[in-house]
Amino acid sequence: MQLIPVMFCFFAMGFVDLVGTATNFVQKDLSLSDSQANLFPSLVFFWFLIFSVPTGILMNRIGRKKTVLISLAVTAVSLVIPLFGSSYWTMLAAFSLLGIGNAIMQTSLNPLVSNLITPDKLASTLTFGQFVKAIASFLAPIIAMWGATTAFPTFGLGWKVLFAIYAVVSFLSVSILGATPINEEKPDKASGPVECLRLLGKPFVLLCFIGIMCHVGIDVGTNTTAPRILQERLGLALEDAAFATSVYFIFRTAGCFIGAFLLRMMNPRIFFGISVAMMLAAMAILFGATSHALLYTGIALIGFGNSNVFSVIFAQALNSQPAEKNEVSGLMIMGLFGGTVFPLAMGYATETSMGQAGAVAVMTAGVIYLLIYTLKIKKS
Repeated sequence: MQLIPVMFCFFAMGFVDLVGTATNFVQKDLSLSDSQANLFPSLVFFWFLIFSVPTGILMNRIGRKKTVLISLAVTAVSLVIPLFGSSYWTMLAAFSLLGIGNAIMQTSLNPLVSNLITPDKLASTLTFGQFVKAIASFLAPIIAMWGATTAFPTFGLGWKVLFAIYAVVSFLSVSILGATPINEEKPDKASGPVECLRLLGKPFVLLCFIGIMCHVGIDVGTNTTAPRILQERLGLALEDAAFATSVYFIFRTAGCFIGAFLLRMMNPRIFFGISVAMMLAAMAILFGATSHALLYTGIALIGFGNSNVFSVIFAQALNSQPAEKNEVSGLMIMGLFGGTVFPLAMGYATETSMGQAGAVAVMTAGVIYLLIYTLKIKKS
């Protein structure tokens, strides 16, 4: 029963993925260029670089559950801000708080799960959490499109009704988790930023850190770029092209659900290798495809392939340093800074090369690294 409120928090964790959908609507409303618009997802994930390690230290002092509750409160505030305005600076402030809240949440929620699950079941349980998270992710563009086009009263919010709905869910998550008792393991020792960062000196931890950067870069990159590819290749309007983001998250959700069971039976290295192979095939398709069927196939393959990458890498990292889970968690979530690096690189690549193919090239580099990382995964 303790897993139910925790999985509810995973749903709230998925709110960060609304950034791709929101970025495209803000870009349209404010007439921004690709590089200007890509600052929004980049800013969201910039805060993972700043807050992840301090959050790992904070967990050692106040506990994981209290840290998760703080993150949910910050997330709720970030979702309320856009309801009162939509200027460039207002949206920057909202996305910044969304990134801060999600950085704290991802750092603290994943190790909180390890208090409830045995190590051999951690990867599959985290994958199920990612499945729940993905439900919120793929609902975001659907709700935004509904708000932008429906005749149903949305109190003048339009596509921003998405923020109102998710804000209510965030406040509800605080209440449910706060009322749930969870016994946490006590840290062996206090730690500081230097002790945390020193773990990057361990080769396997560093490999996992870069792997997380590539995973989230591909995730955020596809989330943001998929609609633009359809607009460029098929001439669709944004309201129609935004469905590409839903396709990505639908297949990512399906991949998480299936992976939660397969990871209990399969060698993680084989499973991971198959996932990365799907993404590599998808990149080849997206480089030059010009039909609905091929483009949606490529987007779906990325969603399915990328769905379990985070869980496998995160579990591998935690299990490699069982006495320093809080610190390792902070480092791994700091790797979500890849969500800043990749969109910026993709925006500039798009404007200085052959359109969206430049963005696909940047994501392909991340897939190639994950292919190399596959060889380093421990077999059990």
